[in-house]
Amino acid sequence: MHIKTDGLVIKEQNTGESDRLITILTRNNGLIRAFVRGAKNIKSKNLSSTQLLCYSNFTFYKKKESYIVDSAEPIEVFFDLRNDIEKLSLALYFAQVAGELSPQDDEAQDFLRLLLNSLHLLCNEKRNPLIIKSAFELRILSNAGYMPDLLACCECGEFESDMMYFDVQSGLLSCFECRGNENSQRLSKGVVSAMRYIIYSEPEKIFDFSLSKSGGKELSDICEKYLITQTQRSYKTLDFYYSVYGEKI
Repeated sequence: MHIKTDGLVIKEQNTGESDRLITILTRNNGLIRAFVRGAKNIKSKNLSSTQLLCYSNFTFYKKKESYIVDSAEPIEVFFDLRNDIEKLSLALYFAQVAGELSPQDDEAQDFLRLLLNSLHLLCNEKRNPLIIKSAFELRILSNAGYMPDLLACCECGEFESDMMYFDVQSGLLSCFECRGNENSQRLSKGVVSAMRYIIYSEPEKIFDFSLSKSGGKELSDICEKYLITQTQRSYKTLDFYYSVYGEKI
């Protein structure tokens, strides 16, 4: 049986002398792990189209319990990411998070579209990298079933106050009067508005907002903490990003 779908390579691992095992986030079948025969051979027809962060049209076939890449035609290789270590480190972080949260053997159009849009924005430099990072983190969590409840204060129903509190454990919002608990972090009105925009907007619009430099750092901090808390794990690619970026938000 053959499977045809587009997808983005989010992980690669060398196996044997010439083969490569790759993980692809595909539109129609979610995460697929597949072997690329002879991938390390410079004459391989699939060399460039199956590299890390390459978006391609794939054809797979299944042999016993393993998927094999039969053919791959590149659509976008994101060369510009490789020319900037900060962009590349963020892209690798996005890929690792997508591998953690995306479905397997199921349609994953929203996950793939989010990841591709994030990589395109990193390349064209039309958005602050911290805004891209925050929007990616919060939206992929929402896609995966971890959408926070940001409609109003969970205690009194207050929609907005100058300062609100967000609980990274429960994903609930509290107003200034109700305060929240020890898991809650104080947020400015602008950051709460940005978080609402990210999770409730149409997919093609989630990056279309702006914040001050301090607001961008505040948003990045809370979205990152929420992702790490909800997934209950650390990310080596995130540590690498901060080693490049030079500061922990």
